[in-house]
Amino acid sequence: MTIQWFPGHMAKARRQVTEKLKLIDVVIELLDARLPLSSRNPMIDEIVSGKPRLILLNKSDLAAEEITKAWVRHFAENGIKAIPIDALSGRGVSKLPQECEVLVEETMQKRRAKGMQDRAIRAMILGIPNVGKSSLMNRLAGRKVAQTGDRPAVTKAQQWVKVGKVLELLDTPGILWPKFEDPLVGLRLAASGAIKDEIIDFQEVALFVVAYLRMYYSNALKERYQLAELPESKLEILTEIGRKRGCLVSGGHIDYDKVAELILRELRGGKIGRISLERPDDEFTLEMARVSMDELTPY
Repeated sequence: MTIQWFPGHMAKARRQVTEKLKLIDVVIELLDARLPLSSRNPMIDEIVSGKPRLILLNKSDLAAEEITKAWVRHFAENGIKAIPIDALSGRGVSKLPQECEVLVEETMQKRRAKGMQDRAIRAMILGIPNVGKSSLMNRLAGRKVAQTGDRPAVTKAQQWVKVGKVLELLDTPGILWPKFEDPLVGLRLAASGAIKDEIIDFQEVALFVVAYLRMYYSNALKERYQLAELPESKLEILTEIGRKRGCLVSGGHIDYDKVAELILRELRGGKIGRISLERPDDEFTLEMARVSMDELTPY
């Protein structure tokens, strides 16, 4: 699954971010707790080089708690502080101003040494589409200052938002890279809802989800879809789920598009359980997500 998606407004957003960096004290990188590496924009390391950075693992309420803790340790080992949050409920968000103060203390001390007065910390929030930037802005501001929506690319322009007397936040449009070199990155992002559904293959993404759940969350998969056992074939699992949920077309055949859409909708809504789609020590491979000819033969 190689996706090419770099709309003009995203190219413009990158230029705007680069231009505004000189005004910024700290960069807040918002990631999806379910897939932290796949939801990181590879360009951000290059763009914000040298600036203090704080990572927020959003939607942590949908991710497996023990895996999120492993990600926090992973980022700490690489010298970056990461905090699990849930922008919708506000869990963990209150820590943000204090953590930013810690990160910019050295900068502020240098300003004081030059006789400059303290001012609000200026932070930039960066993240890919649909990772929850607008929800975070609204939560921090205590009012609706950014448009939200459960679809990518809702934010279209930059804006400054004051958070008390401590923080001034610069929101930015989501930035996605022009091409996902690793097909698994594309599959994870598509499964999470970060990519517009209009350009993804539901069946391909659902087969990835089923294969990943079979490897790491087999009990959750069986419980949600009332499966006594999990077949070896990913396609058979989709077939069984289709039968259980009545995803049928004329003649009693399985409507695989409907099954795939059902699985993705329930995954994104947390109906299957708290699922992380990526681990620091992940052993899942692209081959595990593909359907072989042997699997296709019976159907």
